[in-house]
Formats: sequence, structure tokens, C-alpha cells
Amino acid sequence: MSMGEDKVDAQESKLDEVEDIILSSKGISLEEKKLVRKLDVRIMPVACILYLFAYLDRSNLGNARLQGLPQDILGGDPTGTLYGWTSSIFFISYILFQIPATVLSKLFPPRIWTGCFVIGWGICSTLAAAAFNYAGLMVSRFGLGFFEAGFGPGIPLYMSLFYTKEEMGMRMAYWFGFAAVAGAFGGLIAFGVQHVHSTVENWRLLFIIEGAPTVVLGIVCMFMLPNRPEETSYLNEDERCLAIERMNRGLSGDVGRVVNTSKTYLGRFFGLEGVLYFGSNCALASISAFLPTIIATFGYTNALAQLLTVPPYAVAAIFLCMNSYVSDRLQSRGLFVAAVSAVAGLGYILLLAVPDNVHVRFFAVFCITSGTYTTIGIVIAWFAHNLGSETKKATGIPMYMAIGQCGSVLGSKIYPTTEAPQYIKGFAITCALLFVSALVALILSISYRLENQRRDRLYGKPEPNATVDTSELADNAPDFRYVP
Repeated sequence: MSMGEDKVDAQESKLDEVEDIILSSKGISLEEKKLVRKLDVRIMPVACILYLFAYLDRSNLGNARLQGLPQDILGGDPTGTLYGWTSSIFFISYILFQIPATVLSKLFPPRIWTGCFVIGWGICSTLAAAAFNYAGLMVSRFGLGFFEAGFGPGIPLYMSLFYTKEEMGMRMAYWFGFAAVAGAFGGLIAFGVQHVHSTVENWRLLFIIEGAPTVVLGIVCMFMLPNRPEETSYLNEDERCLAIERMNRGLSGDVGRVVNTSKTYLGRFFGLEGVLYFGSNCALASISAFLPTIIATFGYTNALAQLLTVPPYAVAAIFLCMNSYVSDRLQSRGLFVAAVSAVAGLGYILLLAVPDNVHVRFFAVFCITSGTYTTIGIVIAWFAHNLGSETKKATGIPMYMAIGQCGSVLGSKIYPTTEAPQYIKGFAITCALLFVSALVALILSISYRLENQRRDRLYGKPEPNATVDTSELADNAPDFRYVP
């Protein structure tokens, strides 16, 4: 071996020693770091790609609107009412089924449960291309919402089985960030489809291209996604024990595929949390359904409007990851949610106040997408931890999402065609709700901090990462502390 190779080996050895020292100072072993990497390699790509296609399939209606869908099967839809209901029916079925679906998901192997629902929504999305009237399109969108309800709310619960509260923020950011990535890809795909000249209408071709691969992904999911830590064959025995210890770190989780029927509390701040999620989801739904249409009102052609949706979504994904990274490191959520909600609200103020300057209005679109997607991404991680127990997460997460999807129904109804191109009512309502969300986030953050201080005075400060029995009282357990 040459002297140069000896020096390289020596440097690598020193780097390993430094890494071990850093990990030890944080209370993290090298084995744990290797386990997290192993989990990331298997879980994150599958979860993120699935959400990419979930969001493509739910939001492609906005692209299809500029490709002739209303003219072909909605009778032209001069007021936009039929399109509004077609968009809303997805959220209605999503609201109705997400709570029972998420609770029942605890009784089945995650990879089988998730795979079946992915195949289901892929089939519904693809069959939307075969709709020849308003009723057919409504049925396909209703089915799409039903099957996605068995996936979206369950992923934060599923990830909380493998990742600690310090790790959840970034993982949720990566996962939800693919909703923004889906918006960018959807714009590119729609732009390409817009230039296809075939015997099949462009919007039908769009549904087929974005729906059919989802069915294949559902089958792949059944083989790739690990089951619960205590039963997955993806981990060896030592890794499984460490994963179970991590799952119970700070909180005592349920054992096995069970639903704890003991008392579960909605939480002392449930109403405020619901208001926050309602407002941000109103903005999210309106972006998904109407962003191509809004950009087209700036004076661009339909094809170019599809393409110009890409940059705002790309920036939103980066902005989300940056804020989530810092939020994770500081273990503070509310202040970040308030700030980015205000950014989105500022975007709507610009759209209302500057009706003629295309450059300012396009900049406003960046503010809207970046602020809204970042708000949702951080909120998902925030609420997931603060629910306390695993069973409460299985009921509480879909409850929050159900309230949020009520906002989505509103967001899909406040941009009628008759108000184009200014859409003053839609912009004003969404702007107000986002600033309300920012205010509520500040109130929640202060409330969580005060409650933590109260418990410290009454019960003393708990040891970091000590297991807290939350099986009976969830987040009302004396030693439980909220992430503010």
C-alpha cells in the first residue's frame, strides 16, 4: 500500500472518529444513524413517489380545464359551476372516508393496505379519461377521493412509527414537497400533451398518462414498503429492537396492529388547530384547481400558462425544505407557520392591489405557492407529534385533514368563471384566511409554550427522550411536552 493510500485511510479514520464524537454528543449512536439511513433508503422514495402521483392525479383537473374538458363533456360550463363541483366532489369523499380509513389502517399490514388503495386511485384516475358526461367524471373523482383517503392521512401516522420528532419535520417536508414537485411535473406534462395531435382529446390523454403508472406503483408498494417496526422483515433483529425503542422514545406507542379503545382526547387546542388547517387548505385547493387558469389571465396562451406553473412549484419545494430543516433543528413550528402563511397572504394582496403589472402578479404566484405549501408541510409534522399517542394520531390526523378538506371544498368554489380575470372574491377570501392562519399559529405556539411551562411547574421537567406513558391520556399525560 502506498503512502498516499495510508494518508487517505488515516484521514477517513479521523473523520469517522469525529463523526462518532458528534453523534455521541447528540445522544445518537452510529448504529442508529445507519438504521435511519436504511429506513430512508426504503421508505422515503416510495412514500414521496406515491405522493407525487397522488397529487398529479388529484390536481390534473386544473390542467385538463385548459385542454378542452369543459367544452367536451360539461356543455361548455359558462359559469364554471360544473367544474367547481367536479373539483369539490374529490374533497367530499376524501372528508367522509379518511377517518375510518386511517383508523382501520392500523389493523392491516401497511404495505398491503397502502398498495391496494394506490391501485384503486390509479384505476379511478385512468378511467376519468373514459368519461363522456358530467356524471361519469363525478363518479371517477369521487372514487379518486375515496382511495386517496386511505393513503394521505395514513402516511404521517406510518412515518411516526419509524422517525422521532426531531426527524419528522424534514421527512414530512420531503414527502409533502412532492406535492409541489407534482405541480411542476404536471405543468410540464400538460405542456407536452398540449402539443400532441392525436385522435384522443388532449385532456383524456393527460388522465391516462398520469393515472396508469399509479397502478404499477401500487403493486411495487406491496413489495417495497416496510411493515411496522416490530414485524417487518426488512430489518434484522438488532435493527428491529432499535427501531422499536425509537418508536417509543418520548412516547409509548401501541404494540402491534391494534386500536387502543381507551379514552382519547381531542386535545385542548383542537379548535384552533382546525381553523389553521382550514385556511391553509382553502389556499392549497384553489392553487391546485385554478393556478393554470390564473396564470392564463396574465395574458399568456393556454399552453404557455401550463408551462409557467413549473417555476412557482419548484421554488415552493425548495422553500418548504429550507424552512422545515431550520424548524426541525430549533424544534419550533408555530413561528415558521405564521411567517410563511403571511408570505402567502402577501401574494394575494399583490394580486388584488396590482391588477395590471404582469411581473408583479407572477411574483405574487411564487409567494402564494411557496407560503401555502410550506405552511401545510410544517403543520403536518407539528400536529402529528402533538397528538401524543399512536391511536390518537390515527383518529386525530384524519380529523384535522377532514377539517382542512372542508377548506378545500371552499377553495374549489370561490373562483367562478363569471369573475374572471380579476377573481376578487376568491383572492380576498383566501388572503383573509391565510392571515387568520398566521395569527392562529402564533396563538397556538404561545399556548403550547405556556402549557409546557405549567406542566414543568407542576410535575418538574421530564428527562429528554424518556418514555412517557401516553396510552391513556395521550397529550394530557403529565410528562408529555408539546412542540411549540
